[in-house]
Amino acid sequence: MPTCLPTVLRRCHACASDRFRANGKFRVNANHKLLDAWLLVLCSACGDTAKLTVFERANVRSVRPELLDRMHDNDPGLAAELLQDPVVRRRNRIALDWDNAWRLDTGGSDHLGREVIDVSVRFAARIPVRPVRLIADGCGLSRAEVERLMAEGKLVSAARLSGKLSGDFTFMLKR
Repeated sequence: MPTCLPTVLRRCHACASDRFRANGKFRVNANHKLLDAWLLVLCSACGDTAKLTVFERANVRSVRPELLDRMHDNDPGLAAELLQDPVVRRRNRIALDWDNAWRLDTGGSDHLGREVIDVSVRFAARIPVRPVRLIADGCGLSRAEVERLMAEGKLVSAARLSGKLSGDFTFMLKR
C-alpha cells in the first residue's frame, strides 16, 4: 500500500534536477466558460514550482462538479489518482519513482514457519514493484535466496516474477 505520493521524474527548467515532489496542491484557472487545471509539483533541488496539466480549455459544463470541488480542496487523494493516470503522465511526459513510497502489510509473521505458504498479493494502488523484492521483504529472505528458490522450483507462480508487476498475483513457497 502507498505511504506517500511518488516522486515525479521530469527535468527542472531552473536547475536541471530530475526529481519533483507532489504535495497535492492544484491550480484552477477560469477564462469565461473555459477551465484550465494543473497539479503543482516542487523541484526537490531548488524548490521551483512546475505545473502538470490535468486539463486545458475544458468547457465548464464538461468538468464534473465533484472533481472541481476536490481540486479546490487540494485533495491529496486526487493528486495520487491523477499521478497514476496514464493519460496525465503521457500528456506531461513524466514518469514516477515509487522508491520508499510504499509499504508491505503481511498480516503477521506466524505463517513463516510453515512448510508450504500459499500467498495472495493484493495491491491497494497500482504501484510497480519487483515481486522478488516483495517476496523477500514479506518472507524475511534475501533476494538471492528468493532467486535460488525460483530456480529450484520451490517458488512458483502463474505470474512472471522477474521484472515488475503492479497488479494482484499469487505464489506458493515450499521450504
